[in-house]
Amino acid sequence: MLYTRENKLFRRFDKELLCIEPYGENGLRVRATQLSEFQNDSLSALQDVQERKSEIVIEGKSGSICNGKIKCEVLCTGKLKFYNQDGKLLLEEYDKNRFRENAPGEADSALEIIPRTFVPHHGTSNFSLSVKFVANEEERFYGMGQYSQPFLNLKGCILELAQRNSQITVPFAISNRGYGFLWNNPAIGKTTFGRNMTEWTADSTKQMDYWITVGDTPREIVESYADVTGKVPMMPDYGTGFWQCKLRYRTQEELLEVAREYKRRELPISVIVIDFFHWTAQGDWKFDPEFWPDPKAMVDELKEMGIELMVSIWPTVEEQSENYKYMEEMGYLIRTEAGPRMGIKNKDTYLDATNPETRDFVWDKIKKHYYDNGIHLFWLDECEPEVTKYEYENYRFYQGSDKEIGNIYPKEFAKMVYEGRRKEGEEDILSLIRCAWAGAQKYGSLVWTGDVSSDFPSLRNQLAAGINMGLAGFPWWTTDIGGFHGGDINSEEFKELFIRWFQFGAFCPVFRLHGFRTPMIVAPGGTAFTGGNAEGWKYTSGSPNEVWSYGEDVYKICEKYMLLREKMRSYIKEQMKQAHEKGTPVMRALFYDYPEDEKVWSIEDQYLLGPDILVAPILDYGCRERNVYLPKGAKWTNIWTRDKIEGGKTIRVEAPINQIPLFTKDEFVLPIEK
Repeated sequence: MLYTRENKLFRRFDKELLCIEPYGENGLRVRATQLSEFQNDSLSALQDVQERKSEIVIEGKSGSICNGKIKCEVLCTGKLKFYNQDGKLLLEEYDKNRFRENAPGEADSALEIIPRTFVPHHGTSNFSLSVKFVANEEERFYGMGQYSQPFLNLKGCILELAQRNSQITVPFAISNRGYGFLWNNPAIGKTTFGRNMTEWTADSTKQMDYWITVGDTPREIVESYADVTGKVPMMPDYGTGFWQCKLRYRTQEELLEVAREYKRRELPISVIVIDFFHWTAQGDWKFDPEFWPDPKAMVDELKEMGIELMVSIWPTVEEQSENYKYMEEMGYLIRTEAGPRMGIKNKDTYLDATNPETRDFVWDKIKKHYYDNGIHLFWLDECEPEVTKYEYENYRFYQGSDKEIGNIYPKEFAKMVYEGRRKEGEEDILSLIRCAWAGAQKYGSLVWTGDVSSDFPSLRNQLAAGINMGLAGFPWWTTDIGGFHGGDINSEEFKELFIRWFQFGAFCPVFRLHGFRTPMIVAPGGTAFTGGNAEGWKYTSGSPNEVWSYGEDVYKICEKYMLLREKMRSYIKEQMKQAHEKGTPVMRALFYDYPEDEKVWSIEDQYLLGPDILVAPILDYGCRERNVYLPKGAKWTNIWTRDKIEGGKTIRVEAPINQIPLFTKDEFVLPIEK
């Protein structure tokens, strides 16, 4: 039975209740459940938007609903089809069933596969859910967050919908057929962009919930998505400069001396970072006074140098923390379904960021020990959370089981700091965070690719990660320049990797140096870190990771790109304004600006930084030249040779070790020295 209520189209058939409603400009929200009613929106990535009037038609057992450019047709079988304003079929459910009465044009099948499958977890109100759509051979998919793989086009990929270190699930995909699709469900699951079907699954959920929009261009689709899930704040001025970080500065004086050296060398630097285990214990959220005796004086000196201080904040809580017992009693920690809570990792557990009382309690500690000392910038690490072996079935949160709601955790962790700083009157709020979910961008989430390896294949993966994160609604993105694991500062191959990564990093939305360099260094009289021996970290660090740490030749190249980035900051700031106002990716695929050029949809090793700079990074060891495709519709200038080339062709470009291939559009001038 089809019926309307409150500008929505409903269908009731046996156990299933289906609801389709207008949501945002040119968008529809689609929900289905086998419970008596739909759940509240506490787990939804969608924010409140202005209500839009839909056009609903019911003809017997079938009907349709339109909102702007999108139309959904509901067949008498319950199958859904989605069209654009020109009547082009964009997406349809995969339905292979014999019962086809009153469904002309729908072929019978003995398979008896229905599009929406709810399999109950017996004795509970939850189901495993599968939703299937017809595949199109020429379709391409982009977005979905970031995965440790080089693929920009995700067609043919199977993606785990789960958070891991170096994997960020943001389940929003853009299709080259002209639509965007948000799987509005934070359950652990899977997406398959197969040749035979596209399938979305949730391991444990109470309802199906997705949002779909259509647009004439990728830009229109991304901006519509940003309207319904939120946009980043305005990037603070310091965010567009150079960030210095390493694993790890062990003392207050060591960090200050690095900052002073940058100033002595007259190198531009905006942010310096204190990494993990600067604290007394995990879960105390305060400096260890043995190594950091006067945080306020440290902050004051850095501010005099024009440098912001960022401090690492982990969600981990160990048993010896002064806050552990209270947090345990108050239910502020995540729980296990079986086995002890402690011992999840290094004899610690995690705060429950899905509990609003937990967020308030922890923010009060952060405010007292950091914020009130002038530290307003936080690095939210370990926030997947990185539980042992990612045994999602064994953890439970305030808002539900890990299997049902686990992907939302990093979003709630970012929300904790964002809301705390908002209470202090701040607006342009940024937090560096290792993981995210749809909607976390509005809480000032600057994401990076996690603890990736220091090698050329990992550098290649960064391109797909950065571009797809932008298409998934996260224009603030960065990477550990040089990678995190395994970079030997004495290796000539690593030095080349470092140079190529540094050049790439200068043309990322945020320009940030970080990494765990080898060989490991232990302070005199200290105890080295060993597995499970967290105390040893206070005396242990990686090798130096400043731009002068790799010899004079590397230093000169780094200096060149640091000075160039400094000259580009007004341009970067303008792109950040577009990100804030419209949700526009700062780093984006060529098809974002040139969708009519069919060639660019298959280019996966180049990108645009804003509308005027085309970047073609060097991604292989020993490479000194490469092919570059220049999109149709513009004239491009090679910034090194000043050659002007009409778009629509592939050219061979030289790339000596001190040059990254760069092109500017039409009359735009990049202030660079050869």
